[in-house]
Parts: sequence; structure tokens; C-alpha cells
Amino acid sequence: MHAFRAAVEARDLDAIADLLADDVRFTSPVAFTPYDGKPITAAILRGVLRVFEDFHYVREIVDAGGRDSALVFEATVDGKVVNGCDFIRTDGDGKIVDLMVMVRPLQGAHALSAAMGEQFGRIQAEAIAELEARQRIDESTPPRLT
Repeated sequence: MHAFRAAVEARDLDAIADLLADDVRFTSPVAFTPYDGKPITAAILRGVLRVFEDFHYVREIVDAGGRDSALVFEATVDGKVVNGCDFIRTDGDGKIVDLMVMVRPLQGAHALSAAMGEQFGRIQAEAIAELEARQRIDESTPPRLT
């Protein structure tokens, strides 16, 4: 089983975030422009877990090299059935560098877009808080002497 699938099915937010590369690119099924970086991607995924009901994966497809995966899922959003797929690419360390999500049908995509739109203020605040926390950690780390 793909580690991302296991983390999502367990709703383990820390494990999900730990699987993301710092420079991960998230391509949303409802936004035109991809989102870059671990803080915003992790916040979006937390938002998704808040809006999806009855979420479960139904199929997993992995390439022979194990770096590209497709995880097919079903869920409900605001009473609308959503079918979708998480397309995942990992780097040599197993970190997710690209995550593209596609959903159908159109009514489900509209419901997801509306629900995520309601979440987006919280998502942005969570991402900013993580960036600020990282900056504080970086500033408190003494410079290395070479």
C-alpha cells in the first residue's frame, strides 16, 4: 500500500505532511494555478479531509519503478458523490514532489470547489503559521562555521 494512502486513510495529518517534499507541487482539481510548497499543500490536504465525507480509496495503480502512483477514491461533499484520482510522483527519497488531483462528476467538482472555498481562509492562515514557524526555527539556528 502506498504510504500516502495509508496516512490519508488513517487521517494522520502529521504522516501526510511528513511525506511531502519541501518543494512539492499541488495541482488542484478546481484551481487554475498549482500551489507550490509543503506548507500550503499540507494545509490544503487538511482542508480536504475536513470537507470530504465517507472518503475511501478504491484502487491503487503503481508504476514498475514505484515513483508514480494513481490512487482512485470516492467521497461525498455536501451530499454530492465525488469520484477522483490522486496522481502522485515521488523523489528518490520517497517524498511526494508532485500531487495532482482530478475529480468528477461536474456537480461533485462544484460541491468540492464551494466547500474548499469556505475553507480557504483557514487554509491560508495555517500555511502562513507554518511558514512563520519555519522562519523562527531558521533564525534561531546558529550559523555553521566552515
